[in-house]
Amino acid sequence: MHFTKMHGLGNDYLYVYGEVPDNIAELSTRLSERHFGAGSDGMIYICHSNIADFKMRIFNADGSEAMMCGNGIRCVGKYVYDKGYTDKTHLEIETLSGIKYLDLNVSCGKVRSVSVNMGKAEAGEQSRINVCEKDITYMPVSVGNPHAVIFVDDAEKAPLYELGPKIEKHDAFPGGVNVEFVSLVGENELRMRVWERGSGVTMACGTGACASAMAAVKLGLCDNNAPVAVHLDGGTLKIKIEDDNTVIMTGPAATVYEGEVEDD
Repeated sequence: MHFTKMHGLGNDYLYVYGEVPDNIAELSTRLSERHFGAGSDGMIYICHSNIADFKMRIFNADGSEAMMCGNGIRCVGKYVYDKGYTDKTHLEIETLSGIKYLDLNVSCGKVRSVSVNMGKAEAGEQSRINVCEKDITYMPVSVGNPHAVIFVDDAEKAPLYELGPKIEKHDAFPGGVNVEFVSLVGENELRMRVWERGSGVTMACGTGACASAMAAVKLGLCDNNAPVAVHLDGGTLKIKIEDDNTVIMTGPAATVYEGEVEDD
């Protein structure tokens, strides 16, 4: 099996062009392991689609299937263009959370960055849960997958490893949830750290950045129709929340290396 390791702001996956094998849960778990495998946050398969240009399927490091990945889908756009599977710079990608629309920024024949129409975000009202004997206030946001956005004074000091896994599997979220700790650091500027459902702490989460910007706009902390800079451990994404809550995400995509996996 041939794979390409790629990342968006350090959120790294192993990309394979072809149909998903039956043993994908075991395969993703084994290859994602950072000491004995290739090392990644999971695997992404790029498949044939009957309703879009391509279909993306995402498998986390624990073998579970994810609905959507903002950093991952940017790399899908770079993969199919750079490898010659398409010459289009406007792409439709089928995901488990619907069709997403990509605009590729191409320079010298290679994709350098990608803007993604992520569809409309849905932000609920702030709620409270008790975790580790602490009352946590969060805003539920859906960007095709579920998020719990928690605003704190300083995201750098947030108890990510302590509270992240507890909130992910809290009874309030029967299917699990992605957890973002966010602080306002400037005008239309956020600092975010993330515990991803099924993967744990990652360098970046595109849908998490979208959810955080949506929550900040709803609370009046950031402006809509303006680029919100979301600073993650791996770099910065620009997120714009339009009047109808459509989310536009812009950020880089990079190839790390090509690899081969042989049967044992």
